[in-house]
Amino acid sequence: MNRDKEITNNIYMSGTTTLGIVCTDGVVLATESQATMGNLVANITAPKIYKIAPKISITISGGVADCQQVAKIMAANLNLRKYETGRDVSVKSASQLTSVLLYQNRMYPYISMLVLGGVDETGGHIYTLDPLGSLLEEPKFGATGSGSVIAFGVLEDEYKDGMTVEEGKKLAVRAVKAAKARDTASGGRIQIHKITQKGIQEEIIEE
Repeated sequence: MNRDKEITNNIYMSGTTTLGIVCTDGVVLATESQATMGNLVANITAPKIYKIAPKISITISGGVADCQQVAKIMAANLNLRKYETGRDVSVKSASQLTSVLLYQNRMYPYISMLVLGGVDETGGHIYTLDPLGSLLEEPKFGATGSGSVIAFGVLEDEYKDGMTVEEGKKLAVRAVKAAKARDTASGGRIQIHKITQKGIQEEIIEE
C-alpha cells in the first residue's frame, strides 16, 4: 500500500497542468504544452490532449512515452469496440477500459495521471485515473500534475453550476494561466478540447 501511494503521489505531482470541466452542454479539457526533463524545458509545443473516440478525449501527465502508449491503445480499443457494436462507447465504459489497462500493468505501471472526458447519450462526464488504475468520476472538475494545486484554487473559486462549454473554456484558460504563472514546470501555449454532442473542437491559445 505504501508503494502504491508513493507511485501515485510522485506521478500526480509530475511537471504539467491538465484539467477537465463538466458543463451543461458538454465538457472542456485543457492543458499547457511544456515538456520538461528535470530542470530542462525539452519542448514548448508538446501535445497533452489526445482524441481517442469521436466524442472522447484524454489529457496526459507523467512519462510521455507511457502516456502516448495508453492513448494509442485506448483509441484502437474504442475504435474496435465501435466496429463490433455499431455504436459509440459511453464515456463510463471508455474510462473503465482505461482503468483495466492500467490495473493489468500495475506491477510495471504506465507512468501516467490521466483526465478522460467526453459526451454520450447521458451528457458530459470526466474521470481521473492514476497509474495503478484507480478510477474516479469528477462531478464538476478535475486536474492533475504539478500545477493542479494552483488550477484547483481557480476552479474551486470560479466554477458555477450551469456553465456552458464556452464559459467552461474561459474558466479553463484562467486556471491554466494561473498554473503557468506559478508552476515552473508548466508553460507554453494552452491546448483546449471542447466536447459536445456535435463532436470535438480543438483550440490552441498562444500565450
